[in-house]
Amino acid sequence: MNLDLLSPTQTRKILEELNHQPRKNLGQNFLIDGNIVSKSLRLAEVQPDDTVIEVGPGLGTLTRGLLSAGARLFAVERDPTLAQWLRDSLGDHPAFHLIEGDACDTPVGTFQHTPGVAYKIVANLPYAISSPWMEAVLQQDVLPSRIVVLVQKETADRMTAEPGSKALGSISIYLEGAYQRLPGHRVQASCFYPIPKVDSALFHLSLKDHPYRYSKACRDAIRLIFTLRRKQVGSSAKKFLPEPAYRTWMEALPDLGTTPQARPETLPFPAWRRLDSILLG
Repeated sequence: MNLDLLSPTQTRKILEELNHQPRKNLGQNFLIDGNIVSKSLRLAEVQPDDTVIEVGPGLGTLTRGLLSAGARLFAVERDPTLAQWLRDSLGDHPAFHLIEGDACDTPVGTFQHTPGVAYKIVANLPYAISSPWMEAVLQQDVLPSRIVVLVQKETADRMTAEPGSKALGSISIYLEGAYQRLPGHRVQASCFYPIPKVDSALFHLSLKDHPYRYSKACRDAIRLIFTLRRKQVGSSAKKFLPEPAYRTWMEALPDLGTTPQARPETLPFPAWRRLDSILLG
């Protein structure tokens, strides 16, 4: 079933008819550029019968593109007005499965994974939830094979930051273990309504052949250490790690190309994996 994408004029008209003002606290900037929809589908290599997750479908511009491509689509929309609009306009489509709720609580919607079925995530991600939602995705039993999401450019830079960058944080470390970054695409502010005050980017990830997934204990430790990112890692880690693990990790750092005097954002990725192995015993 081919569905026409919503034009900028249609988007504004629908919002007026719904008497709906875009909500800043939910990061509601509606995609109005069909070229970006097409680019998202190409990057994700969406094929007929692919299983795709969409977060924050809004009025359904990207949704229509995904359904027209033949995807089996599971969407999560928090805004009740927009969720009702989607049910009214697309609810009869046999491949469309919508849940109304917080994507951080249900990061893959109602999708239930079955052995042998890969899935992808393609979304114009609400900026306010980018990092917590991504972390929730990384905790799924089965990881998506590909992720193509529209995010704030600053968020994309943070998620793909390398050691030595001030942008590097806990989410950079978690993602590097599991995903390879592929070329994305800069997106102009004029592609959205209302026009955001920040730059955006299509963020493109492909699952590694042997993804590394950090334990909860290590994720929690990394997150806490980065709350004191201006301090030397030896000083900050001592506050959050049990003594035996702390001592063992500090002794291991020189062999990993760093020292306890380094700041967290300068540590090479293998140093964090070594911490994980220590915490796992």
